[in-house]
Amino acid sequence: MAKPARSTRQKGIAVCSICGGNEFFEDLARGESICTSCGCVINERHIDSGPEWRAFTAEERDARARTGSPMTLTMADKGLATTIGWSDRDANGRTIAASSRAAIYRMRKWQIRTLVHSSQHRNLSIAMSEMDRLTSQLGVPHETKETSALIYRKALAKRLVRGRSIEGMVAATIYLSCRIHKIPRQLDEIVTEARVNRKELGQCVRLILRNVDVKVPIPSANDLMPRISADLQLDGTTVQTAMGIINDARERGITAGKDPGGLAAAALYIAGIITDDRRTQREIAEASNVTEVTVRNRYKDLANSLKITIKP
Repeated sequence: MAKPARSTRQKGIAVCSICGGNEFFEDLARGESICTSCGCVINERHIDSGPEWRAFTAEERDARARTGSPMTLTMADKGLATTIGWSDRDANGRTIAASSRAAIYRMRKWQIRTLVHSSQHRNLSIAMSEMDRLTSQLGVPHETKETSALIYRKALAKRLVRGRSIEGMVAATIYLSCRIHKIPRQLDEIVTEARVNRKELGQCVRLILRNVDVKVPIPSANDLMPRISADLQLDGTTVQTAMGIINDARERGITAGKDPGGLAAAALYIAGIITDDRRTQREIAEASNVTEVTVRNRYKDLANSLKITIKP
């Protein structure tokens, strides 16, 4: 049996000695690293860091696992605190003796009291509960929710939450986290589900951007295209044409200072006419959360600046 090829390193990057590729597939079942370009086995006999047992159902896996849930920033205690249940049975299902119930009741009561012993922890408990509700309503992924919790903890550490509503700060962190992960959620969509108005939400967003060390990219109209086109059931060709219009407009500096929702709506309207996949201005305005006047104004700006000839 031939020995597997060895990988070399160039400036800290593993490189296949056969073809020079640097992308490898980890086969955990065989403990091998395989080059995706030529198929050569680069390394073998990897140590499996997983459990020594196997499980074929969720119940069997939960019964055999010896660890709890992973640490998460979306919980006030980061998921590290213990909980004393309200059941009168122990871990094995046996009924707790009557002589021990009073002691366990006192332990449970003081355990609950110690969880919220500081004002910061009480603030986090309320904020994380509101974050669970808001992210569930908006359909935000778990990774985006984790980033939002991290931003909120940074704002809380700098005392930015003092004197402001917790709901407003939580909504602001979710909006910024969606922008970081390029999730198509506009400010008006957050306001619809949040318990604050648009003015207060905008103030909280600007406060976090000024005082918290977080890099938030500038919102782009292309990030809103997939959601708006899905609501309008547009063809892929129409979406690609609209994205090309936005890219040309960005190169000429037309998009500076314009609302991304209005630009996305106007580009989709123009692309629908070009590809004969038309939607009315009212349909596009409702899907984009802008007015019909905004769609018409942005449509005229893009058509005149890019010299797009549209057939009536």
